[in-house]
Amino acid sequence: MNRAVVLLVAALALVGCRDLSGFSTHGDSFSGGVTNTGVDLAGVDASTNLCLTLDTDHLQDAPGSIWTSDDRFHAVPMRPIPQIWSDPLSTLQFGQGREKNLVYVARASTPFGDGNGDDVFVVLSLMQGGDIEARLLRGAPMPAADGGTSASRTTVFAVFDTKRQSGPCSF
Repeated sequence: MNRAVVLLVAALALVGCRDLSGFSTHGDSFSGGVTNTGVDLAGVDASTNLCLTLDTDHLQDAPGSIWTSDDRFHAVPMRPIPQIWSDPLSTLQFGQGREKNLVYVARASTPFGDGNGDDVFVVLSLMQGGDIEARLLRGAPMPAADGGTSASRTTVFAVFDTKRQSGPCSF
């Protein structure tokens, strides 16, 4: 391979890599409330705040933890799904202004009590402005015999707009 081709490949590889180190909290945290996205909330009160820590050197093994002010989550580690990093889902892009989207799972500190497990998907969007948008997703309504939906499963859908704050999570 000639030198020009090697340099071109190296340059293209660098363009594809994003430096996400600025999102690492290093003793600080990101915190914020539910945002009004025009989508109905589910399973989370509109006054709930979320706080998170993030270590961008460990996105694939120990990325950080989440807390919510309603005590559903308290210092809960976000768990990576190893197969995602080798799947096109790792390149998930949606909306404008996102550097990178990450998908994790977290187990609620306070169980949901509906017999459907306590794991929630956590989707983090590292925003170009330096903030982090966090989504919590759990389950989907079960169809009821009468054609409506059953209340037998606690569905969670919430979007939080978090901003960097000095120090650790306060709740």
